[in-house]
Amino acid sequence: MNITQIRNATQLITYGGKRFLIDPMLSPKDAFPGFPGTARAGLRNPMVDLPVSVESLLKVDAVIVTHTHEDHWDRAASELIPKTMPIFVQNQHDADLLRSQGFTQLMLLSATSAFGDIQLCKTDGGQHGSDRAYAVPELAERLGEACGVVFRHPDEKTLYLAGDTIWRAEVAADLRKHQPDVIVLNAGYAHVLGFGPIIMGQEDVLNVHFLLPQARLVATHMEAINHCLLTRSALREYAEANQFSDVLAIPQDGETLTF
Repeated sequence: MNITQIRNATQLITYGGKRFLIDPMLSPKDAFPGFPGTARAGLRNPMVDLPVSVESLLKVDAVIVTHTHEDHWDRAASELIPKTMPIFVQNQHDADLLRSQGFTQLMLLSATSAFGDIQLCKTDGGQHGSDRAYAVPELAERLGEACGVVFRHPDEKTLYLAGDTIWRAEVAADLRKHQPDVIVLNAGYAHVLGFGPIIMGQEDVLNVHFLLPQARLVATHMEAINHCLLTRSALREYAEANQFSDVLAIPQDGETLTF
């Protein structure tokens, strides 16, 4: 498999002979305001440009949208991606949204979903923030649902995209169930003011390593959106201090990893 880090959670993944675009945020730098009520909301998003042309990102077999927050599915993506592109989404709500935007080839991720001979299993147990955050109805609605995806193919290592989630017992159980070889973690430590992180940070990456020490880890969702507070250099320093940098990749935008 090849994993090319594009920007934030946007990645190009070649797996089982197919090419997937993950969580496309295709807007130019500074296209939309920072998320209100989050850390550093005065910054505009995205904070960096795409490292490649949009045209090159559209040469794929399918798109996977783990959820429809603007840093995973933005207006530019809805306008630029061909309406007949096969797109996998997490639930009927997101399918209805994309259908209203004109997309016609929508498929729901599930425990048994697939694209050709590639299994695409929806993850279990993820949560886009703390229980305390979800106890506030308006914040729970804003955070909504978010999922990840497990890729399986006879000729490939098992790939686990965790998606936008904090570290919790249910995520650990799902990782134990799937026993992935490669794990992509959204590790930018994004913060909602007064409620803390809504995705993983450095300690969570270490917890994943403790759980599955033989797995290769890839940190993404960093240095592109206003509320992501963990930098690549800080995570690298933390991994070196805790002696797991040999299994952790922290790719730059535009960088390709091969497993």
